Amino acid sequence: MESNAVTLLLLAQNYNLMPMLSEPVIHIRDLSFQPLFSEQEVQQRVQELGAALTQSHARKNPLFISILSGAFVFASDLIRAFDADCEIGFVKLSSYQGTRSSGDVQTVMGLEKDLMGRHLIVVEDIVDTGRTLHFFLHHLAQQQPASVTTVAFLRKPEAVEFQVPVEHVGFDIENKFVVGYGLDYDGLGRNIPGVYQLIESERVRG
Repeated sequence: MESNAVTLLLLAQNYNLMPMLSEPVIHIRDLSFQPLFSEQEVQQRVQELGAALTQSHARKNPLFISILSGAFVFASDLIRAFDADCEIGFVKLSSYQGTRSSGDVQTVMGLEKDLMGRHLIVVEDIVDTGRTLHFFLHHLAQQQPASVTTVAFLRKPEAVEFQVPVEHVGFDIENKFVVGYGLDYDGLGRNIPGVYQLIESERVRG
């Protein structure tokens, strides 16, 4: 039995299965979440996105615009994966309460930079209905930038109500609630390095 366990462990290490074997279900408040993407998978994809953006924007000194609060972790890793000069700004938009979109988009904190003639890279944590991004891209167009490129860490194709351009996507996922890597459930879970998906049939019983 011991030799079989050692063999399984070596196979897991050789085939990069350790994250799958070691990441348990987690509990946040009254909900349970299961692993969706490991920290290693997330970081590999971010590096790929950073390389693609470097190739397209290396000589343009782009302004990365991170949509707070969910995208701040993704944005911080993404700009470090961008191998050229760039700037970063932040904007606060809100359409979520709990695990559902409220449907109302409000600008809570706006950009103070002059966007006219700039090459912009909008960094979003997750695109589901597309309402928030639709609102923000319309707002940006009025500032007369030279170009606007959108990067989303996650996208839910089944949930789309507003068709918005998203040139770069980290992962397409099912229409289920997720936490981790900047995404939260009622303020908790943003510091989890991987991404976890809601187990809809399971709740924590106190």
